[in-house]
Parts: sequence; C-alpha cells; structure tokens
Amino acid sequence: MTEVSSLTGRLLVATPALADPNFDRAVVLLLDHDEEGSLGVVLNRPTPVGVADILQPWAELAGEPGVVFQGGPVSLDSALGVAVVPGEAGEHAEGPTGDGADTGGDGPLGWRRVHGAIGLVDLEAPPELLSAELGSLRIFAGYAGWGPGQLEEELAEGAWYVVESEPGDVSSPAPEQLWRAVLRRQRNELAMVATYPDDPSLN
Repeated sequence: MTEVSSLTGRLLVATPALADPNFDRAVVLLLDHDEEGSLGVVLNRPTPVGVADILQPWAELAGEPGVVFQGGPVSLDSALGVAVVPGEAGEHAEGPTGDGADTGGDGPLGWRRVHGAIGLVDLEAPPELLSAELGSLRIFAGYAGWGPGQLEEELAEGAWYVVESEPGDVSSPAPEQLWRAVLRRQRNELAMVATYPDDPSLN
C-alpha cells in the first residue's frame, strides 16, 4: 500500500503559475492531508466582515485584524477556528492551567492539535474555556479541499510550493503581505520568487 507522506501543518504557497483565481497568491495552511484527500484554510484572504458580526462570543479572542477570513471556496457558510496555543509545540506552557486539570499534553479542552502549537478550536465550546490558553485565534469562513490524489497532481504540475509553517503565520497582522513574507524567509531560490511582480506583463 502506498502511503501518502502527510503534509499536515505545512503551508502551500501558490506559485505564480497557478491560474485558479481562488488561489491567486494564496498561502494555505494544511489542516489535514492523507490518502483520502486534503483540507486547508487560506491564511491571507481577510473579508470586510468582523468576527463580532457573526461570532460575538469569540470576537475578543480573535487577533488583529479582527475580521473573518475566507478560508477557501468550499462551505462558505461554515466557520472554522484555528488558534495557536503558546507552549504547546513541545515547550512547557507557562504556569499552571489554573483549573488543576491535566491535559496530558493534548492542549486545552476545546482545542485539537493539528501541528505543533497550531490547532482547531471547537467554536461550539464556551470561549472562556480557552481564553486563558489561546495565543491567537483566527476565524475562517469556508475551506479549501482536495479529493484523493488531487493535491499530489497539483504539486506535480508545479502549482504550489510546500514550506514549513510558523505559528505566527496563522495570526499575521498583515495578511496581505503573507505571500511575500513566507517566500522571503525561505533559504533557497524561493526567496527570489517573493520579488515576482503582481502583473508580470508590466515588467
């Protein structure tokens, strides 16, 4: 049985060659990737809709800008919460959790680890369960999905660069700069791609 090497927790960065307007200059955090397909959220598509407008209880936990992000073209009427829990990437969390509960290294209740300190938030849970633990929260409307083998085909076609994520990517205060910022920090020829013009025909 051929096993798909999991890219969960990595970033897909759209190459300039990717023609799909849904993913132009997109930076996608992969939340799930296996032989059954892939699911992720686009980190750099803020909408004008405030978190307070649709999920008031979570608004004060959402990082700047406090808006809902369009996570992708699938299920735009559903919301996903992605949050970083400081100290969950293998470091020790600062101080006790305060409630004496031993989370066994799985992070706080209402949060499910995806990769390192990054995890999914149960938006049905009371926010106060998590408020002391979360470093940053971002709310996404919709997600990006790929069927079995579909992402592998796109990777083979050169549609995406695959790079390591950093916890700060989820909560970047300047999401419109994220595509260039992620490429610029790569220690190879990808750093050059960051200088690619928005419209190559103007070059």
